Amino acid sequence: MPRSRIERIREKIRLRQYDMTAHAAEEMAEDNLEIVDIEHAVLTGRVAGIERNDPRGSKYVIEGMATDGMTQVGAVGRFAASDRYLIITVYEITAV
Repeated sequence: MPRSRIERIREKIRLRQYDMTAHAAEEMAEDNLEIVDIEHAVLTGRVAGIERNDPRGSKYVIEGMATDGMTQVGAVGRFAASDRYLIITVYEITAV
């Protein structure tokens, strides 16, 4: 039985087989998030959406909680040609 998308993404995070764009690192710093917050959000979160219109491949929008258990975090990424997971951007989810 094939693994779900989120299981495959989580495996890449657990095995440290992922990369983060400079943009994602900048956004993480702007929102006062740490890499452990992003990892925790992906490992415990859910796929909130899939963007299939990018010619470079489907992008997965994952939403979960930071390590503090109160801050909601979003992370957008895709599988790269190297089969590593690439985190494109991250953000704190704020109430409107």
